[in-house]
Amino acid sequence: MSGGRASTREWVGLGVLLLPSLLVAMDLSVLFFALPFLSAELEPTSAQQLWVVDIYGFLLGGLLITMGSLGDRIGRRKLLLIGAVAFGAASLLSAYSQSAEMLIAARALLGIGGATIAPSTLSLIRNMFHDASQRTLAISLWTAAFAGGGVLGPIIGGFLLEHFWWGSVFLINLPAMALLLILGPLVLPEYKHPQPGRFDLLSAVLSLATVLPVINGVKRIAEHGADWFAIGSIVAGLALGLVFVARQRALEHPMIDVRLFRKGEFGASIVTAMFAIFAVMGLSLVSAQYLQIVLGMRPLEAALWSAPSFAGMAVGTTAAAVLARWVRPGIIIASGLVLAAGGFTLVLRVGVDSGLATIVVAMGLIAAGVGAVAALATDLVVASAPPERAGSASAMSETGTEFGGALGLAVLGSVGVAAYRSEFAENAPAGLPPEAAAAAQDTLGGAMAVAGQLPGETGAGVVETAHEAFVSGMHTTSVIGGLILAAVAVFAAVLLRKVRPTSAREEPAPTAA
Repeated sequence: MSGGRASTREWVGLGVLLLPSLLVAMDLSVLFFALPFLSAELEPTSAQQLWVVDIYGFLLGGLLITMGSLGDRIGRRKLLLIGAVAFGAASLLSAYSQSAEMLIAARALLGIGGATIAPSTLSLIRNMFHDASQRTLAISLWTAAFAGGGVLGPIIGGFLLEHFWWGSVFLINLPAMALLLILGPLVLPEYKHPQPGRFDLLSAVLSLATVLPVINGVKRIAEHGADWFAIGSIVAGLALGLVFVARQRALEHPMIDVRLFRKGEFGASIVTAMFAIFAVMGLSLVSAQYLQIVLGMRPLEAALWSAPSFAGMAVGTTAAAVLARWVRPGIIIASGLVLAAGGFTLVLRVGVDSGLATIVVAMGLIAAGVGAVAALATDLVVASAPPERAGSASAMSETGTEFGGALGLAVLGSVGVAAYRSEFAENAPAGLPPEAAAAAQDTLGGAMAVAGQLPGETGAGVVETAHEAFVSGMHTTSVIGGLILAAVAVFAAVLLRKVRPTSAREEPAPTAA
């Protein structure tokens, strides 16, 4: 390979990059168990509580493109270290927040810091590993760390809350950021675009104004259904997106190079990863409810039973990186999607009373398949871009997966709710008061609350009907998710069929700062 193989320094540098990547993803889910505790102390309103949870993901997703482009211009290591300071400071502020408003502001700063870290780590990997096979392995490990953060967040958060106060879920970020600030300058090289051009502030504003309304719209649909505000938000974001793309075409030094989409593997990889995450996120929400409400597990116990998914993800990403040396990535990606679709099919065997082993195995298969897809798709996106554009290419890849996750929760979550309501209405126990029937039909949680207020046999009938209806809805979601993955497998096999194994690729060495 023209760039040469990585030395020990690059592999140590990779280790330094993986920990902050894991923590950035983990902060998306680490608050799941902490909310009741911080709510009791800070007493946020319902709207403030939503902002505490959502503001981090909003700014993380909305600023990825801007920060990726900024890293290309000022230096990826420099931006990463600046982000580490911001992320650490925001973690400290979050842990010791004295009011809901202070916590919301701290979480916003945390999202900004996370947006600098995520594309910087991935683009630095692109520049540190010039050998295609080594780079694929490095990106696979990065994918496992980033995806694993979402799985480990509730587990680590639950453990900390058993022994410490709610702010401890943020303080675990500090040692990792300190390590990054100490070791980063020693083991991470600096790279930036040799002729970056002027940073376009209007493009940065347009990219944020595109992403935030769309993410907000799909999250609102997932939480409240498709109302005019949600639809208007999505339409407004898409309209601004067209303005953003038009401006990128006109600029001499654009924030993102839209010509990259002319490369078949670039656009196809982003679309493939987006729909893979779409399917898995839609089922993840349903499976978590199944473990907690249908099987009656406590939150931490349910989170621990989700841990095998992390092992599946690690196996999938690593196997994909090894196989990609000799097998075309289009074949591996299509096979991973088929494996994940098989996991969705296995969910159809899950019942009300006997489904723990089945759901754990199914989620493990899905994680392994999607892990392989995410690792190779990310590698293809980053490798398709010129080295000087690695930051913006990394940001586009991550923004695509953010959209995929939000859409999966909104669309498949809505499908599952609709199926539950239809099934419950059809089999509701006779003699159920209209008000109770309406509440029980709305959500599974509502049905459990209603059942607790009804006499013995009637309440038991509501629980049984609600559990059966929920499992039926989960089966419907699984069928749709499996069909989507099967269709995307064909899409990937066709559009990525000409991409060669990593051992057959040669790439230019990047320009160091």
